[in-house]
Amino acid sequence: MADESTKQAAPDKSEAAAPEGGRPSGARPSGPRQGQGGRPGGGRDSGRKFFRRKKVCKFCTEKIDSINYKDVRLLSGFVAESGKIVPRRLTGVCTPHQRRVTEAIKQARNIALLPFAAGH
Repeated sequence: MADESTKQAAPDKSEAAAPEGGRPSGARPSGPRQGQGGRPGGGRDSGRKFFRRKKVCKFCTEKIDSINYKDVRLLSGFVAESGKIVPRRLTGVCTPHQRRVTEAIKQARNIALLPFAAGH
């Protein structure tokens, strides 16, 4: 009799430990991976499922030839709030234009048109 009661107690414990999905906690789901927010593909291991638009160089599309250090409004778009120059992987500017933007920002900083760091 003692053996039957222990056998009966074990399935009860596993059923009580099972999450709402009805399967034991060690079982793996067979469907698509559910990540954060209940969307498929949101897990850390899975690849990105969303479409990322290719960034295009602003200067190439608008055919801007010269990047002037005096054009503070244009250059301030490439400077973060902290005062750092934003990298080209975030802005989408091509390499030659990023070099020119960087030089223009440095020139504008030297004559106090742009700040070197964030103003506290």
